Amino acid sequence: MALPRSEYLSDAWKDGIFCNKVVFCTGGGGTICSAQVRALVHLGANACIIGRNAGKTERMAQSLAKAREGAKVIGIGAVDVRDLKSLEAAVHRCANELGAIDYVIAGAAGNFLAPISGLSSNAFRTVLEIDTLGSYNTLKATLPYLLVSAKKNQNTGRNKSTGGRIIFVSATFHYAGTPLQAHAAAAKAGVDAISATAALEYGPQGITSNVITPGPIANTEGMARLGGNEDQESADAVFRSIPLQRYGTVKDIADGTVYLFSDTGNYITGAVLVIDGASWRSPSALGGLKYPGFLLDDSFTPTSGKKSKL
Repeated sequence: MALPRSEYLSDAWKDGIFCNKVVFCTGGGGTICSAQVRALVHLGANACIIGRNAGKTERMAQSLAKAREGAKVIGIGAVDVRDLKSLEAAVHRCANELGAIDYVIAGAAGNFLAPISGLSSNAFRTVLEIDTLGSYNTLKATLPYLLVSAKKNQNTGRNKSTGGRIIFVSATFHYAGTPLQAHAAAAKAGVDAISATAALEYGPQGITSNVITPGPIANTEGMARLGGNEDQESADAVFRSIPLQRYGTVKDIADGTVYLFSDTGNYITGAVLVIDGASWRSPSALGGLKYPGFLLDDSFTPTSGKKSKL
């Protein structure tokens, strides 16, 4: 059964605006990235999603294809974004089977809560490799196709159907610093830098490169992994730290994606679109932990089932 549009896309967008376009997405089996792709497919695009878990990725592709009658969605599992050759093979298959790659979402990521004292060098490196190197590899592997799309669908300011666009999915941890997130903060700062550099180097050839930064989004793997303690008091503390006094939804992120890829984003590149209800400007309540007490009394322990396997 197809998900109702209201769960992943607002009514503001016109059907068919991405007709004949192709989106390639890493981390496409996740709750946020799948909503981004589902919105694009609903609005006319075909898609290819990749992930490390073959079964999960293929099942998600089948679900995404239901967003529009006649949609083509390929799910390619057993792909590691840290392995450029593996990623290039997936990109080549996508272009061969769907005819092009017009839009790219670099969304593969890994994270967990850990103080520096309990964060191994290997775990730190692994997050950087997945997030930063993986984003760079995604850009490198798809660039030849993005350049073709940008030339074919030129961004003249009047063309309503441009191509050659990439969005990197980032985070706000490095904006002001976040306890327990040294690894992810360093990784996402690198992702932001890659996007800005790509905007400068490839803007003259018509490519746009931007960042979307989700905040606390309800019912996602990220919230489950970083939610910390599960007691009601901690949950309330996290909620109160969001100025808009609500969690985000995957629809909020999907709408931002459509905004940047569609005609509305024609003159936007090198930008960071933060979609977080202004929570990054509020005092940190990551996981409901009270700063700095949990650092001084050694009370922090990873929540059962949420500790990274790195």
